[in-house]
Amino acid sequence: MIIQSFKIMNPTGLHVRPIKAFVQAASQFPCKINVSSKGKKVNGKSSLSMLTLGVAFQDEVTLEIDGEQEQEAMKALGELLVEIHD
Repeated sequence: MIIQSFKIMNPTGLHVRPIKAFVQAASQFPCKINVSSKGKKVNGKSSLSMLTLGVAFQDEVTLEIDGEQEQEAMKALGELLVEIHD
């Protein structure tokens, strides 16, 4: 299992469009992906669950990735979290 935190740089935070892009990317990996923010942890492969986090601009999110291709998933998803814009 690997764990890493990221600061959200999208001025509008994580809303439907950025979450859709994240979930689509996360679903390409066979490993388990959890996303946590503000004390709440959800499945990173579920758009509805991700929306419940209410992540805003400059909030910190933590990715917990476990399983096959976890290193590749962390790299791809981490880059997506800090670069994603509307």
